[in-house]
Amino acid sequence: MHRTFWVFRRDVVRVAVVALLAFGLKSVAVAADPEPGQVAQKAIAAVGGEAKLLRLFRMKERYNSGAVAADAEKSTPRESVLEPPQYWWVDGKDRTQEPAKFAVWGWTLGVLLDPKTVLETIPGVDERSRKTLGLRASGTVNPPMDLYVDSETFRLVRLDWREDVYRYSDWREVDGTGYHVRTAIYKKGAAEPWFHHEVVSVERLPALPEGLSR
Repeated sequence: MHRTFWVFRRDVVRVAVVALLAFGLKSVAVAADPEPGQVAQKAIAAVGGEAKLLRLFRMKERYNSGAVAADAEKSTPRESVLEPPQYWWVDGKDRTQEPAKFAVWGWTLGVLLDPKTVLETIPGVDERSRKTLGLRASGTVNPPMDLYVDSETFRLVRLDWREDVYRYSDWREVDGTGYHVRTAIYKKGAAEPWFHHEVVSVERLPALPEGLSR
């Protein structure tokens, strides 16, 4: 009788330990895979909050193609007025049909707030030795857009869309909002970038500038 009781107790302990381990692993999984809405909220907070998102703005910029970022004298300057994802004017000319306006909608995080956007979590990637959390946005952008935010700062550090990978660096804060100044754009699977972009300045606009029309 005594031995039978010990076997029973040992089995109970074993079951309890297995249950605790399962609970612990589940807790770790939840911590490593937060809800997409939570990640989106923290990403928006990291740039200054919803009220500070860039929705209609003027951007002075420089860009160049090639594997190496050019200096100011060798890169091409331009001035854009953007209201993503609908509108984009470059040096006063309508570029509304340009698909890259959706990439701007991505890095300004407006895509995360559209009520028609469907968000889901995806596995993060290591970006410049930093862990990230991944979000996939669909429903309002086609094909779906993958955004990766730093797991500690929640700043957007990478965006994958269509055949391109956008890698962001050089964080700056202006007028209550934060963004990365430099973007290196890679073709998926490529070891070197094919395009470089630098934000020289950003100006939030209260209304559409004179001479431009939606």
